[in-house]
Formats: sequence, C-alpha cells, structure tokens
Amino acid sequence: MLYAKLAGRVGRADAALATEITLGVLRWQRLLDFLVQRHLDKPAGRLDLEVLLALRMGLYQMRFLERVPAHAAVSESVELVKSARKRSAAPLVNAVLRRLAPEAKLAGRELEALLPPQASAAERMAILYSHPTWLVERWLARFGDERTVALLEANNRPPRLCCAVHDPRETAAVTESLRRNGFEVAPGRWLQAALALSGGNPSAAEAFRQGKISLQDEASQIVAHLVDTRAGEWVLDVCAAPGGKTGILARAAAPGGRVIGADVREHRLRSAREQMARTGTEGVCWLALDATQPLPFVEFFRRILVDAPCSGTGTLAGNPEIKWRLQPEDLARSHRQQTAMLSQALARLAPGGRLVYATCSLEPEENEQTVRESIAQDARVRIVPGKLALKPWLRAGAAAASLFDANGFFRTFPPESGTDGFFAAVLERSP
Repeated sequence: MLYAKLAGRVGRADAALATEITLGVLRWQRLLDFLVQRHLDKPAGRLDLEVLLALRMGLYQMRFLERVPAHAAVSESVELVKSARKRSAAPLVNAVLRRLAPEAKLAGRELEALLPPQASAAERMAILYSHPTWLVERWLARFGDERTVALLEANNRPPRLCCAVHDPRETAAVTESLRRNGFEVAPGRWLQAALALSGGNPSAAEAFRQGKISLQDEASQIVAHLVDTRAGEWVLDVCAAPGGKTGILARAAAPGGRVIGADVREHRLRSAREQMARTGTEGVCWLALDATQPLPFVEFFRRILVDAPCSGTGTLAGNPEIKWRLQPEDLARSHRQQTAMLSQALARLAPGGRLVYATCSLEPEENEQTVRESIAQDARVRIVPGKLALKPWLRAGAAAASLFDANGFFRTFPPESGTDGFFAAVLERSP
C-alpha cells in the first residue's frame, strides 16, 4: 500500500509530517476528491487506489501545508506512484496536480462557486467540510446550521491531546516532569487531574514510562468518574478494553475493591492488561464474554459501567476514517447491540446500585433511545443526576451543569466542550 511505502521512507524527523498528511487526507478526503475530479476524464473512484491516494496527498500538501512548496508536493506524488509500481500513471498525476496548483487554495465564495448548482444545502456543506451528506443532513436537523458548521470545523481540526494524571496529588510534579521533557503543558478544561499536551510524543515522556499518566480525553475520564466508585466496592466494567476507564475505576475501588474488566475480544483484553501493568494498577480481574448475552455472574453489582461499542461520531477529529466507513444502517445495528448489552447489565445491578451507560456517539439511536428502551423494561430503574459524583474531580470554576441536558443526560459537544463527543446516562435501581 502507498501509505506503507510512505511510512517506510520517512525518518523520525519527518514522522509528524507523515502523520499530518495521512490524517489530513482522511479528514478532507471528499473535498480533495471533488477538486481532483474537475481535472479528470473519468470518475476518481475508478482510478487505481495508489494513484488516487497520490493525488489526494499532493493536493492536500498544496492546499493546507505552507511549508511544502507546490513543486515539491507534485514531484513527491509522482515518485510515490512510481514506487507503487504505477509508473504509467505518473504523467496523469503530474498533469492533474500542476493544473490544480493555481486553484489549490481557493476558499470562500470562489470555492463555493465550483460546487454543483443543483446541490442541496446539506450536500454543499458536506463537500466544503468533507463529510458524508447523510451525516450532515442528520446533524442539521438536530443541531441547526450554526452548531453543525461548528461541529464540522471541529471534526477537521486535530483534537487536543489530553492525559489523565493517575494520582491527582502528583499533578504539579507530573506537569514539571513533562515540561522538562520538552512538552507544552496546560491545565485541563474540566478536571483537576487532566493535562493538555503538545510538542512531542507523550508515550516517550518519563511520566508515561513511569505509569503516572495515560492518554485519555477529558470526557472519557469524566464518564468513569460518573460511576462514583467507592473504596472496597466490586465494579463490573462490561466493555473494558482498552482500559482507560477501567484504571480509573480500579484506583477508586482501592483499597479492598475489585473491578471485573470484560470484553468480547481477547486481543483487546491483552492490550488492557498491558495498560494496567504499565500503570501499576492492581485489583482488576479480566474476563472474555459477550455482553449481549446473559452475564455469567450469580452476584449483583453496586457499580456497573457499560461503555458500549458505538459509531464513534463524537471522535471524528481523531478518527476521521470513521466517517467514510460508517453507513446509516450501522446505527440501527448498533442500537440493537447496545440495547442488549444494557439490558443484560441492568439484570445484574443490585438494589440501590448505580449503572453508567456511555458512548462516544452523538446519535440518538445509540444514546437516549437505547437508554429509554432498556429502562422501560424495569420500573425500578430511573435516570438520576450525575453532577454530584463529579464534584471532587472538577477544576475550580468548571461549570458541571453545562455538561448535562434537561433530561439529566451527560453530553459533550466537541466545539463547545473542547473534548470528544460523549454521552452518558446515570441509572440507579431503587432499593
């Protein structure tokens, strides 16, 4: 594959550039293809993949990277198709990119003038901001024009890199350690023990190697805190991998408590075990199980987390490939799976116990619809406010109320919260 060839040719100094080009092309794929198509005699989708990727990468560099001269982007793209054994396509790549160079940076009304005049408002927006039209249509209907544009823009920006400091008492010391390692460090927006990082690879930092931090979005950290785990409690985490939230639960349950970390995929459990070993987190028992089926426990749990697999539409800034893979019918499939998981987990919730259902999705089928359908089967389960559980963890001045809607659901919206888009419902069974 062309990306593999690119990765094999760059040294450490150029690794960041290679990553930027790869993720940038994925973020802007639809707009890039639209501009390329104007200079092709056949549909772009009929080109060999290696050729199309070279065109996308060349145009991306010309359009978005000031430090890469246009002639260098063209030359490198031509060499890439040659190295991918598509030498016969080199003249086409050269010609198309040279024709694109004068218009590569078109924006505003000049760019809009290139759009098909018959295109709907949603399709025009989808091309300009490089998203599938069906997603844009959904978001326009729910969020309106202004918030949808803000979301599309946020999805096309690299996300803020955030880490969790495992012992909040060490936040100041960890901050200084990271700065000594050359990182720019800022406080998190919401949590006392969250830090925003830039300027390097955090996995190479001393604090990471020592197990003092984990890379984790603030909204993801908040979801784990909503469980409100207490020392000595047994907690069930039914979709535990890759283990970020599991670690928070285990540290809160110590001393004396335990977390049962479950996942259907063995290889993901192995990764989660490695995460616990790196951070020195104890008290986690790992179990492979299918959470859509009756859970293999006779006991009931006072604390349960269902961090359900989902579409991931709240994480498109960091995972832009999702928007090109996801299809409308996937949401109904996810809803069925999530409803089964939540129903099975509720069956093991003790009287007086708390269950947190969460996704990193913005879609109602995966969020409130799943919750309401599941709790309709049990009159003893109700949605409860979650703000109090966050109080010990929030930064001074953080407005926790803004993270919850009128129905008591926890929601983050990337352009407004500065985090990934998460949803959570805090559920309790009456004693």
